[in-house]
Amino acid sequence: MNIHEYQAKELLRRYGVAVLDGHVAWTPEEAAAAAAKLPGPVFVVKSQIHAGGRGAGRFADDPNGKGGVRLAKSPAEVQAAAAAMIGHTLVTKQTGPAGKQVSRVYVEAGCDIARELYLGLLVDRAASRVVIMASTEGGMEIEEVAAHHPEKILKAHIDPASGISGFHARKLAFGLGLTGKQVASFTKFVLALYGAFLELDCAIVEINPLVVTGAGEIVALDAKVSFDDNALFRHKDLESLRDDTEMDPKELEAGRHELNYVALDGEIGCMVNGAGLAMATMDIIKLYGSSPANFLDVGGTADAARVTEAFRIITSDTNVKAILVNIFGGIAKCDMIAEGIVAASKNLSLKVPLVVRLEGTNVEEGKRILAASGLAIIPADNLADAAQKVVSAVRKGA
Repeated sequence: MNIHEYQAKELLRRYGVAVLDGHVAWTPEEAAAAAAKLPGPVFVVKSQIHAGGRGAGRFADDPNGKGGVRLAKSPAEVQAAAAAMIGHTLVTKQTGPAGKQVSRVYVEAGCDIARELYLGLLVDRAASRVVIMASTEGGMEIEEVAAHHPEKILKAHIDPASGISGFHARKLAFGLGLTGKQVASFTKFVLALYGAFLELDCAIVEINPLVVTGAGEIVALDAKVSFDDNALFRHKDLESLRDDTEMDPKELEAGRHELNYVALDGEIGCMVNGAGLAMATMDIIKLYGSSPANFLDVGGTADAARVTEAFRIITSDTNVKAILVNIFGGIAKCDMIAEGIVAASKNLSLKVPLVVRLEGTNVEEGKRILAASGLAIIPADNLADAAQKVVSAVRKGA
């Protein structure tokens, strides 16, 4: 689960992470009032959307104008900047061409920036440890740094048994070229950030840029926080931070039915049980010359009702030209899945070609149910056969 910058900073502040003073505003008038509470003389007005690259982004109705992060020197200028953002669609590299509508802004005090750095924490699954990454290339996307200047990324892996110590932070500080009181400030910052990462069950925390002020203090100028969805049951208070307007409506609906769904931009809808099998299904669709419209894992306990909802969500995507169902029956037996497929096809009056590959528990009964349904379901013997047939069906339809 992702949250907005202002929410992330409020959380991190509670753990002792240094952030600037600021206030969220939902209207231009609220933005001006927020600025009046801050010291000035410079204010920063930031569009709040779940996407990076806001400063370099452009608004759809003003492509030649300023981006989603603007400086202002008075409450009146803050109000004007907020008016140009709130209710308008911001397009960045991460939003895609459709962009995202800005519903609120964050008004923050200005900062005396001497240097911009990068700092991020995430779980390194290969090492089974939390890794702290730091770089002198603050303000740049870390993927760009990794691609072109990997030597500029410093890493510290934290053993979960012994935990973090000042040594880890100081080693990174020296690698970043920090000196004097900057080292102490950086160490305090990193220890606090690591504590927040663990206690909140975060998937990623990214501070970009992390700034060194003229006074030698280390401060988070931006903050991106994403939580591990599997741990949210331990943090009921965090659910209130969820912004449904930032989610794809299909993904939101899928979550209500305990379906793992991610919208993509292809033409073949996929319904699979098991994340690994879903990834393999998507890969083989690409191999045979088409592209998946979604990732959808119905899980190992799928029943007829869940299968119907899965079909409903898949077919709500107007880009879907055909559907591939790839099921390996285990706990969710093939005959039960087949009954769900037949019921969903009839209830939804399915209009696109449907290819089904079943394997596993009660597979013969499942195939019999599909064959006896009277529906135009295309059976497949294996995954390669299924992929070829669904891609062929799309091409014939075109």
